[in-house]
Amino acid sequence: MKTVVITGSARGLGYEMAKVFKQNNFNVIISDLNLENLKKAKENLDSLIQTGNVELCVCDVTNTSDIKALIDFAKEKFNEIDIWINNAGVNQPEKAIWDLTEDEINTVINVDLKGTIMASNLIMQEMIKNKKGAIYNIEGYGSNDAMMLGLSIYGTSKRAITYFTEALAKESEERKTGVIVGKLSPGIMITDFITNALGNKQKINLSEKTKKVYNILGDYPDVVANYLVKEMITNTKNNAKIEWLTNKKAAWRFMTAAFNKRDFFKD
Repeated sequence: MKTVVITGSARGLGYEMAKVFKQNNFNVIISDLNLENLKKAKENLDSLIQTGNVELCVCDVTNTSDIKALIDFAKEKFNEIDIWINNAGVNQPEKAIWDLTEDEINTVINVDLKGTIMASNLIMQEMIKNKKGAIYNIEGYGSNDAMMLGLSIYGTSKRAITYFTEALAKESEERKTGVIVGKLSPGIMITDFITNALGNKQKINLSEKTKKVYNILGDYPDVVANYLVKEMITNTKNNAKIEWLTNKKAAWRFMTAAFNKRDFFKD
């Protein structure tokens, strides 16, 4: 039985991916900052799905010792780690760059970018020992150079994630490590993430213009997770990009928006 580790998986996309992996008979390690949220997630996963095994581990991805402990925990429980997904992330407050505090900037960069880099660094060392494994990093707004006021630092981190992931994949191939590295591009998901900044420390009041775009392009995370996980399970290609909201799909949704009205923000 294969094993997957997903950071930031007590809820949202991470939780939904854990659910699909478990349905596909994987051992699953869920991790997050909040122990109570993790316990609820594990309880739900165990009650919903009988296949696979779920274990939980508290992990702050800005803390290298926590990442090392997560790797050791997964090895202790299931021996090997086949897939590692750097899913943990936070949104930024909806402010212009010059209105953000240093702490707010640091939080976004440390979680979304540095956390992914350090986790990749450490799990890569482990997978190289076994000459196999897969690492997937999450793209987001900004990965394709899109810009919007209120998402500039988040977008900066995600643009960097794209470059970093491609560089890691190239180095892995050149060194013949046996480890594949890929990108997950989930698009816009309707979760608490879009209305909360810095890990639920600040509320984000979305503009009507932003809500309109989200209603056209957004999806619930269970829909996205089902696609992403099935692609990961079958993927054998290094530097693969597994993309849910393709340009073609986005264009079609805008073209048909007048006929397919959706409102994710109804009271």
